[in-house]
Amino acid sequence: MNDQLPAGPEGSGGLLRVRLDIAYDGAPFAGWALQPGHVTVQGVLEEALFTLLRRTARLTVAGRTDAGVHARGQVAHVDLTPAEWHGIGRGKDVPPGEALTRRLGGTVNRVLSDQLTGRGRSIKNSIPAVVVKKADLAPAGFDARFSALWRRYSYTIADARVERDPLARRTVLWYPGELDVELLNAGAAQLTGLQDFRAFCKPREGATTVRELQRYAYRRRTDGMIEVTIQADAFCHNMVRALVGSTLRVGSGELPVAWIAERLAARVKDARSVLAPPHPLVLEEVAYPGVEELGLRAELTRARRAAEGPREAAGGA
Repeated sequence: MNDQLPAGPEGSGGLLRVRLDIAYDGAPFAGWALQPGHVTVQGVLEEALFTLLRRTARLTVAGRTDAGVHARGQVAHVDLTPAEWHGIGRGKDVPPGEALTRRLGGTVNRVLSDQLTGRGRSIKNSIPAVVVKKADLAPAGFDARFSALWRRYSYTIADARVERDPLARRTVLWYPGELDVELLNAGAAQLTGLQDFRAFCKPREGATTVRELQRYAYRRRTDGMIEVTIQADAFCHNMVRALVGSTLRVGSGELPVAWIAERLAARVKDARSVLAPPHPLVLEEVAYPGVEELGLRAELTRARRAAEGPREAAGGA
């Protein structure tokens, strides 16, 4: 059993902060965040937690993915009382984190079966669209959103050089023409660094669109598919899809490489900012500093956000 000190914020009443590592197929969902009248990943998980805890427990997430976007490496946290944490195993000799992971698995399956199929019961021997891979006590100072150093996404494309595989249609963009990887990377290179991505974001009133794009690269795999890697300290709403959609126009030869830099400098989002489809986009990883730096990182991020003005939840890809 992990007797770690509570990781909740000051004034939390001794709550224990629990880190959840999550993966999901985004196809059935209207995104991560709660939306009245829609099935969302957060809604499914919080309903499962309500079933287990008999109270509302809110999740804080590293990155709020858009509708149809998937995740292999999503991270969230939830604050539990010591009694809830230590009692989650219902008297069985199982570590609380393992017990919570197991019980959430079954409960999430039942919630999904009810919301997506109306059956109201779990589907035996099935892998649900949302999987909690691990649950454990978080180190002191941990915040799933504010402690994060960066988020990394992948995007997969099959252009005209690749034979179409119907089994991959839910996770791969079928591009009708040929793409030049060198041109794609030349366009992507115009965007890296600390920039104002207003031309590639869906801005919200009063929110900053300044982000540090740390990595943006295209490569053709041995199977012919083009794999995109895109990493930043945080992403604003629709940013990843807008970057990919615009860069594809350069990689196809439709527009010159300089057009990307011109769009960035214009800082205007208009009809020329085309969004790539969401279904090939996957949140692969969220990185955090060492244990001793988690609290400081969260404090610095909060202070920077406050200085910049209101800012939407990081990772709105």
